[in-house]
Amino acid sequence: EYTHSWNGKFLRPTGLATPDYQAPMKDNLLWVYEGLTQYVGQVMAARIGLRTKKETRALLAHTAAALDHRRGRSWRNLQDTANAAPLRFATSRDWANYKRISGIDFYTEGVLIWLDVDTKIRELSGDKHSLNDFCRLFYGIDNGSYATIPYTFDDIVAALNKVQPYDWAQFLHHLLDRTGRGAPLEGISRSGWKLVYNDKRSAFAEAYSHRDQTETLNEMFSIGLELNSKGEISDVLWNGPAFQAGLGAGMTVIAVNGIEFTPGVLERAITAAKDDKAPIALLVKNQDWFVTYDVDYHGGLRFPHLERREGAPDYLDEILSPMAVK
Repeated sequence: EYTHSWNGKFLRPTGLATPDYQAPMKDNLLWVYEGLTQYVGQVMAARIGLRTKKETRALLAHTAAALDHRRGRSWRNLQDTANAAPLRFATSRDWANYKRISGIDFYTEGVLIWLDVDTKIRELSGDKHSLNDFCRLFYGIDNGSYATIPYTFDDIVAALNKVQPYDWAQFLHHLLDRTGRGAPLEGISRSGWKLVYNDKRSAFAEAYSHRDQTETLNEMFSIGLELNSKGEISDVLWNGPAFQAGLGAGMTVIAVNGIEFTPGVLERAITAAKDDKAPIALLVKNQDWFVTYDVDYHGGLRFPHLERREGAPDYLDEILSPMAVK
């Protein structure tokens, strides 16, 4: 059981979903208290100048592309990634693309969900209201108090309806419960942008590839591999070109077309294959075995970017701009 009440101005969630720090946490709303904070954190970083708008768009493009290629969404919906979160700490990252659990997608896909909500509020209200109003209403209560105030799905829907009437329950359930290929990109489209791919890696993607001590080579959007500078494969795009050829997580690429593997050698081979009908030959070490796999891919390098939709309102620019002090 739970209730919610109003103190004249603010919604006061008083639900008993997780009433205190002694009770086991209910993790079904991780797409809110982790996903929403991811969205707000990225927006705030742009608003205060920690990131430029261009850098933030590049981050959003990378997030959207990674989720759009998450084949595990064919059987596991986003809500289940939240429900199953306690299990992910006992699993490896191998085959994260298909398991979906290792990637804790409620974090990153939460960004897309709340961008969708934000732009929908702006569209429905004629740009008079936004997610800023929801956050102010939902979280701006009892300033200075440290009391725990849990909330439920229905509390979130009630607050959204207070900001902008709409069937928010159906809207959110569609995003949370659906399965099938393709990430929820409606918020990007409604914000005035679209996800595109070309052969130019963004500065963000370049920096992201060096976030660990070992360089990460993300070719999930082309041949369907994620590996490090040593050739060790951490993930394979389910039913992608490399998967179709027989490669799997845990293998190590030794050579590309007869040349010793380096990230540059692999990328040059992918580029050259655009004008060559021959497959890309990968010599791979699988435990004690050495096998050559022929990857039949000729689409060239593919890196994600956001591109403006001509004639559409640029809500994303508004969202990432500093707010006027009232």
